[in-house]
Amino acid sequence: MRPVRRIWGYVWAAPCSCLGLVLAVAVLLAGGTLARRAGVLEVALRRDSRPTRLPFVAITLGHVVVGIDRPTLCRLRAHERVHVGQYERWGALLLLAYPLASLHAWLRGRCPYLDNRFEREARERGDGR
Repeated sequence: MRPVRRIWGYVWAAPCSCLGLVLAVAVLLAGGTLARRAGVLEVALRRDSRPTRLPFVAITLGHVVVGIDRPTLCRLRAHERVHVGQYERWGALLLLAYPLASLHAWLRGRCPYLDNRFEREARERGDGR
């Protein structure tokens, strides 16, 4: 049963992984690096080529994680793996659910990022970051 569940996780998250691959190709064309770790593609910008301002230090789209550099990806790996699991559960619906969770937090007077339920889960189940 476990291999079927694993395959289904990849299939269910595939639309989001495709978006991640588009971003990954752009990073690779800019001189980034690619590594595969436990079924997840990790793509990192080169330290000397990264823009000075990005809206994220790492972002997960399906089974693709893009980070500003390799050390950051290593440091945030547990956190980002929780997001991979969220994509395996929610599939493409996460692309709608995540911003709605941010909006919900903001409407309640809270921080749209820190109080987003998906980020809270990643901090609690990941490494606390």
